[in-house]
Amino acid sequence: MRNHAPTPTPAAKAMAAAGAAVVGLTVAACSSPAAATPGVDDETVKVGTHQPLTGPAAAGFSSISAATSAYFEYVNAQGGIHGRTIEYVVKDDGYNPANTQTVVRELVQEDDVFALLNGLGTPTHSSVLDYLDQNGVPDLFVASGSTTWNQPEEYPNTFGFNVDYVVEGAALAQHAADQKPGAVVCVLGQDDDFGETFLQGVELALGADGVATYQTYSTSNEDVTAQIGAMKEAGCEINLLATINGFTAMALGTAAQMDWFPQWYASSSGGDYPTLVGFLGEDVGPKLLEGFVSANYLPNSPGGDWYELFQQINDEYNDGAPFDGNTVYGMSVGYLFAEALAKAGEDPTRESLVEAVGSGELVGNGILPLTFGADDHAAYDGVGIAVVKGGVQDFVDATYRVDGETVSAVEPEPVPLENDGIPAP
Repeated sequence: MRNHAPTPTPAAKAMAAAGAAVVGLTVAACSSPAAATPGVDDETVKVGTHQPLTGPAAAGFSSISAATSAYFEYVNAQGGIHGRTIEYVVKDDGYNPANTQTVVRELVQEDDVFALLNGLGTPTHSSVLDYLDQNGVPDLFVASGSTTWNQPEEYPNTFGFNVDYVVEGAALAQHAADQKPGAVVCVLGQDDDFGETFLQGVELALGADGVATYQTYSTSNEDVTAQIGAMKEAGCEINLLATINGFTAMALGTAAQMDWFPQWYASSSGGDYPTLVGFLGEDVGPKLLEGFVSANYLPNSPGGDWYELFQQINDEYNDGAPFDGNTVYGMSVGYLFAEALAKAGEDPTRESLVEAVGSGELVGNGILPLTFGADDHAAYDGVGIAVVKGGVQDFVDATYRVDGETVSAVEPEPVPLENDGIPAP
């Protein structure tokens, strides 16, 4: 005997119709590029970052994300990018890799961000590199000069922002050799990839025997007395620093307490004059920092067009926060992301965003051209040299580029300000 299915009741028919409607709406929504891309809807693009708002790196770097947010507010007030405003979700990791893992998972799984932008720190960001890669999250403009971020085959979605530490070490060492041939050169570095790769750059310029002593410090131990004592004992005349701002100030202050006043050269990560004065104090900071040498690759010249624009944005959108190198850095990161987003298209996807950065078409706002490309995920291959004179930190006539194992003096090629600092589509 043949079995027949029971005739649906009117209520069942209604429920089935409603279910079909829901399925139809879901399919339609998923077919929309905005709905299919995490962090993107018709009005907003949401990106996130991990930053040291507290902890050992906070005093030197906590203002960066606020500056980036202020730049995004400026862009949003002009209509955003392709009609979408940019929302920047900033989470504090305390410069602790365990915390970084927690907050980055929150950003990806709970906040559903489109991309991670300018995650700060070598040890911290290294702890989430594989996670971001496995989840296909664009990992843009990491706030660290580690060469780890420049591995396109292994990490195709990761791009650095800072000039890498090899370049900085080589450029600073070459400048030292150009200015004072035969001087006794020493290095103080952070006890991780920061210090190690910086030293590689120094040795690239000076040779393996060109460094009299290499001393390291840990961010967990706020005392460099032994290291500075060893450098003084070695007769160091020029000290090259792979240090974050707090430890740069600590090195100079400790040396001064020993009545020792060598020449100091610092990485851009620890060479911001206003920040260092804040650490050292207005009474002694300017004296200790007179003649202080540092590397930079961003438009940090007082009176320049980019500098003045960022000052205006800072006054209007950043609650009048102190204006320093971190401000220029944070807003430069924001500009580069806005430029990448503009080139990613009217309906951006994670794939189109990564493609835009790797296309080699981004310009940025540095003093040298960007080097991004399909086979190069480092932002810059050179730096300018800045010197503090009369309380003003500005570039001098010395710019260096590193190509393989060659360190060369070059002419700067600063990117002009256009369209009031709003990237054109």
